[in-house]
Amino acid sequence: MVGRMFLIETGEDKDRRDLLRRRLLDTNTAASPVLRALRGTPDERELPLHVWAMDEAGDMAGGLAGHTWTTWLHVTYLWVDERYRGTGLGSRLLAEAEATAGGRGCRAARLETWDFQAPDFYRKQGYEVACVIPDYPPGTTEYTLTKRWD
Repeated sequence: MVGRMFLIETGEDKDRRDLLRRRLLDTNTAASPVLRALRGTPDERELPLHVWAMDEAGDMAGGLAGHTWTTWLHVTYLWVDERYRGTGLGSRLLAEAEATAGGRGCRAARLETWDFQAPDFYRKQGYEVACVIPDYPPGTTEYTLTKRWD
């Protein structure tokens, strides 16, 4: 109702955030047969997926951090030390993550990258642009890319 009065507040509140998350989860579960079928199963939770490349000295040459959820791999971070860029290390890290995710039943992957990072690299790996957000952050374009291997 338009005539109701509400107290609107800003500020961090972990308890309210957690309550909000639970209520949204409950609402989404009630509305989606897919989410309802996942509820209470191991596939309901994100499972971390990390891949590391160490050089001869034991220093990190590159790495990938992400997670799998249902049938998707979500790549959160992929980084290769400047000394090893162009050697195929990034492709190897991504391929290893995709293979591991495939072993977990994943059939697709998604990630976000900025225009100054690696959209062309991901396209070469078979990823397709699903979303473009110009000026996020200002002066930069963000891309969401996906890849299906089913």
